[in-house]
Amino acid sequence: MRQVKVLKNSLSLLINRLTQGITTFVLTAAIARSLGAYSLGQYLLAVSYYYIFVNFASQALKTLFTRELARSPEQIPVYLVSGTLLQLILSVFGYLGLVIWVFVLPYSPDTSVVCYIMGLTIVPFALSNITEAIFQAQEKMHLITISTVPVYILRLLVMLWAMQLHYGVKYLAGILMISESLILVIEWVLLTKMIKPQWQIKRDFMWNTLKTARTFFAIEGVGIIASKLDVLILSLLGNEFLIGLYGAVGQLLQPYSIVANSANMAAFPNMSKAVSLGKEQQRQSTENIIELLLCMGLPFAVGLWFFGHELLLFVYKDKSFLQADVILHLISVTIIASTFCRALSNLLIANGLEKFNLIEVAFTSAAGGLAGVIFIPQYKLLGAALMGLVMTFMSFSLYMYTAYTRLFSLRLWQVFRRPLLITGLMSIIFVILQNIHLDFLLTLIIAISAYALIMSLMTINQFGGLHKIRQKLFNQG
Repeated sequence: MRQVKVLKNSLSLLINRLTQGITTFVLTAAIARSLGAYSLGQYLLAVSYYYIFVNFASQALKTLFTRELARSPEQIPVYLVSGTLLQLILSVFGYLGLVIWVFVLPYSPDTSVVCYIMGLTIVPFALSNITEAIFQAQEKMHLITISTVPVYILRLLVMLWAMQLHYGVKYLAGILMISESLILVIEWVLLTKMIKPQWQIKRDFMWNTLKTARTFFAIEGVGIIASKLDVLILSLLGNEFLIGLYGAVGQLLQPYSIVANSANMAAFPNMSKAVSLGKEQQRQSTENIIELLLCMGLPFAVGLWFFGHELLLFVYKDKSFLQADVILHLISVTIIASTFCRALSNLLIANGLEKFNLIEVAFTSAAGGLAGVIFIPQYKLLGAALMGLVMTFMSFSLYMYTAYTRLFSLRLWQVFRRPLLITGLMSIIFVILQNIHLDFLLTLIIAISAYALIMSLMTINQFGGLHKIRQKLFNQG
């Protein structure tokens, strides 16, 4: 039953992230096609600042609450009320910080206004992080999906309609803020049907939570800056047009990022509980998640090397985006290292070693900032890609060193064996498709179908055939 529950939660989060990623991807392409690379750059810059300040204000509490409530679910009514008030206070400070920061920097008035409007989303998004932490801790991730997926789809349709009526990026930012407020209302309705809130403000709880979450705040804050550092430096040393091109490349990596983040979020509560089961159990769990993600990430990265040029033109319908072709190839290399970073980051937090996450993001940010200042003024887009490579491999090195010295080593051949086999088979298919010169959409459909078939055969073989799978399902039932 535990495996079924994990599968259900993973699937729920995957649907949520997949919908979010697809709608974001379609929106990015639509902005690029309808409004151009400059407007796309404005939108992506505003989103970057929004994510930076909302992570400063809320992500630390979400991580802490998920861990603590997975261990002590009886505390949920306290966390819901007092934790929400604490989150509201922090999110207001987060928005004020965004406004001051953007006002000080030399952005154009139009770009600044987009950032101010987008920044209002910090408050509802931060508050919904608390409700989602409770859902996640109780392993009821399907309620997150119910709350978010319909709104994501509706939001996309409204935004596409607005662009058809020639409304600009400022209106898109406003629609985003309204949609996140709607998600918050839906999640509260669902949560209060399950849990009776304790309408009592516990100041001691709020103060102790702040003290406990200090390390998490530092980790999440520095971490989100590290993840957005390339865009921020491009905005100061380049312009919105370059941000648009660079962000367009990043959106093409969304399919893997969605799956990877969903799997890690679903596995985190179980990781926290597995600490008491011993390091061997944790190692097996960690290796399994890394192997699974590599089975998806490696073929995806190789596919980008074969068809990145065609993909850019197919999605954005603008030859100016082909300037980012080389950047796409370089950034795709980071998929392998980032797979390890995601899993090991959660592993350290589950073991109470989050101070090493803080050390990692501090060193990674410093190395990335230095690389950006050196490379971006000279190489522009290429410099931003080189900066991303430096940061990813610095993070990978530090996480691997910490895991090996503080917890356990990974059996790398066991982790890479199946992903390499799948990637080898897919590479043969990519070569064939490249040489027969089909329409790109047909090429994409054939490649995805071939990958699905290979993964299905691998899964059937791993579980001992269809008969064994039916037997396990029957026994569980």
